[in-house]
Amino acid sequence: MTDQELIYALALQHIPKIGDVTAKKLINHCGSAEAVLKETKGNLLKIDGIGAILISGLFDSKPIKNAEEELVFIKENAIKPLYFTDPEYPERLKHCIDSPLLLFQVGNIDLKQKHIISIVGTRKITTYGVAFCEKLIEELAPFDPIIVSGFAYGTDITAHKAAIKHNLQTIGCLAHGLNQIYPKVHKKYMVDVEKNGGFLTDFWSTDTFDRNNFLKRNRIIAGMSEATIVIESAEKGGSLVTADIANSYDREVFAVPGRVTDSQSTGCNNLIKMQQAHVLSTPLDVPYMLNWNLNKAEKPDIQQQLFVELTADEKLIYKYLKDHGKVFLDVIAIECQLPIFKVAGMLLNMELKGVIRPLPGKLFELI
Repeated sequence: MTDQELIYALALQHIPKIGDVTAKKLINHCGSAEAVLKETKGNLLKIDGIGAILISGLFDSKPIKNAEEELVFIKENAIKPLYFTDPEYPERLKHCIDSPLLLFQVGNIDLKQKHIISIVGTRKITTYGVAFCEKLIEELAPFDPIIVSGFAYGTDITAHKAAIKHNLQTIGCLAHGLNQIYPKVHKKYMVDVEKNGGFLTDFWSTDTFDRNNFLKRNRIIAGMSEATIVIESAEKGGSLVTADIANSYDREVFAVPGRVTDSQSTGCNNLIKMQQAHVLSTPLDVPYMLNWNLNKAEKPDIQQQLFVELTADEKLIYKYLKDHGKVFLDVIAIECQLPIFKVAGMLLNMELKGVIRPLPGKLFELI
């Protein structure tokens, strides 16, 4: 992309009322950002869903001037702009309708032929959450995934640090321009993150720092990843928004279960209860559910002593799955002669015990 093309793309990105969805719609119709900004009002109004108020900012000279100033900042700080059609733009994010028109990147990010997962959760992570997050990344390390998070307090920075410890790429998706860092206390981790990955954002250096930016940022975290993992979350929180976005993008979502009395597990438990996330009871559930090459790590085994912890009906289900492999929930209920609602509850309980794992399409199998 030439500097001139980038200026027009930047200008289009920052025009009021023109969001990413509308900008890409206009580009697809006109052929380029420059063509959009040089098109006549009459022709633009012929585009379905485009109104006079929506495009009023396209005829203002100020966006071009602002774009030229932002280009200076980009060049002076060795920032790599990624246009939504560029080969290096995150592939999965390209297929999200509201993905950014432009991303800004620093560091040494290489997304080619890589598994990409996002790890999110509460800023008030518990010792249980820290231990699980670190163990998760340790056991996923043989698969060489890229770990994406938001560089915030708690779960985010735990995930970034664990990735660096195991020499994995890690990407911090920021809710502000690359002229600052939040929280400031995490500035000490920036060099290591850039060596082992880098930072992405769709915000300019001139954008106002606002709490709503974090919600907007979450679509990048969810969209560029093949799965989103929620380590811990209270009943409400940004990580639940990320999980919801991931579900809307038809991505896999995992949640780490916790005790019903733990406030920082309420969000995760609710995701599982509402069938909006898979139970993540052991790290290797992730590569198994995502069909990664399991030869890179040992498949988890169920110790025989766990069998004595099962109820009589759970033992019946266990034996049936052992004999038949992957089986649909309905088939399990019919063949084991148990009510389907009861089987659903027992399967969840067995999943929590680490005996079985769910597969897409309401299939279940032993671990």
